[in-house]
Amino acid sequence: MHEARISAVLITKNEAMNLTDCLESLRFCQEWIVLDSQSSDDTAAIAQRFGCRVINDADWQGFGIQKQRALDAATGEWVLSIDADERITPELAAEIQQAIRSNAADGYYIARRSQFLGRWMRHGGWYPDRVLRLARRANARFDPTPVHEKMLVSGRIAELKQPMLHYSYRSIEDVLAKQKTYALAGAAKKSGAGVSGGVVMALLRSGWTFVRLYGLQLGFLDGRQGLVAALAKSQETFWKYLAAAWPGDRSR
Repeated sequence: MHEARISAVLITKNEAMNLTDCLESLRFCQEWIVLDSQSSDDTAAIAQRFGCRVINDADWQGFGIQKQRALDAATGEWVLSIDADERITPELAAEIQQAIRSNAADGYYIARRSQFLGRWMRHGGWYPDRVLRLARRANARFDPTPVHEKMLVSGRIAELKQPMLHYSYRSIEDVLAKQKTYALAGAAKKSGAGVSGGVVMALLRSGWTFVRLYGLQLGFLDGRQGLVAALAKSQETFWKYLAAAWPGDRSR
């Protein structure tokens, strides 16, 4: 019986701390594509030692376009899109292989179990956080959005039961750095779509974000991490809507 090849595709920038564990969890794949955006640490060297095909790319145009470039370089019949701070457990790897052998669908959602400042989050929109990451290569593409990109798959979509692990925010420094990145990229996306921003909109949207995550989605049940996570997302939303209407260079 023909065994379908799986290509793991990643985009990276200064992911030396995460990359080794991520790649070790992907040994069940037959190809590894790493599109690296001029890392100044050992990211590229780690990927090369593992046997990845490393593509050096200096033309950053947002997460969606970068992930499409990585996808375009893959040769496997199936692609698994993963971030460097994510891990595929042995149980999930076995389920992925079985799903591909079953030939029952063209794409699969995978739930993410995320860690925030040392706590595995269960509420506030953090779990199960299903993302479409596994698909037949011929049926898959990424939308070109600069942030919160999605894999788009034509054909039948199903869900896997086992979650992947997501070590998303290890420190307050991570929270602040990603808050800025996502806020500015989100502002560019809003501006490009003609969405209005400004102080009043920023206050309303950020306030609603906190109420929704911490209250309606029970973020308070995740203790102090739930509070910090809701506040951080609320602040990100505030800066996103403010920056969308504010003149100046958002690239820095």
